[in-house]
Amino acid sequence: MRTRTKFVFLMHPYEFKRVKAATGRLTHLCLADSAIHMGVDFDQDETVQALINDPNNFPVMLYPTRGARDLSKGELQPADFDGKQLVVFLLDATWRLVRAMWRASPSLQRLPRIMFSNAAPSRYVIKKQPEAGCLSTLEATHELLIALERSGLDEYTLPNQLLGLFQRMQEFQLRCSAEADRQGLRRHVRGRQSEKPELAPRTASKRRRIFPVAPATLDQTALPSLVVDPASAA
Repeated sequence: MRTRTKFVFLMHPYEFKRVKAATGRLTHLCLADSAIHMGVDFDQDETVQALINDPNNFPVMLYPTRGARDLSKGELQPADFDGKQLVVFLLDATWRLVRAMWRASPSLQRLPRIMFSNAAPSRYVIKKQPEAGCLSTLEATHELLIALERSGLDEYTLPNQLLGLFQRMQEFQLRCSAEADRQGLRRHVRGRQSEKPELAPRTASKRRRIFPVAPATLDQTALPSLVVDPASAA
């Protein structure tokens, strides 16, 4: 699918090497004008820096923080980048790893930030989302394209392509899981795991929430959606 926007997926090495259902890679295969760069510190990536510093580009970061422009509310318009190509950078990793990538790359922190709101709930059925509002990289790109089209910044010509692929990928994973259960392979693995010595009980979790606890009066549907591929959140 061709788009006016260039999508650049910044993939953590864990996603690149180990996670088989990485939706960032699936999204890249669907988008003609997209690229994947693997790493943690992208200040040292010459190709990424060339995209940021190209005077013909208007680079932005999809990162829902205070001060980010909400595309769903029309807070970014074509006049803002005056004929330059919109280049959207997306961090593709679990939320814990996204934080590390963000801290390691000051050049990404300096980019204008964009977000979208009122997105559909995650359709990820084979992995547990860490919080409501979190989306896989593929779903976030889908919602971003919807917001870009509504703002007149792009044309989303094949809206069912990404979600259709996402559904087929999950159906394939579920079939593989069912076949493994049928053959007793998963029981064998669980049996081996049960032989491991018991670990000491965990203390109370200190993990920060991705989204702060909202006041009772806040409309929960208005919370921003987050780019995160929760591969290890299950």
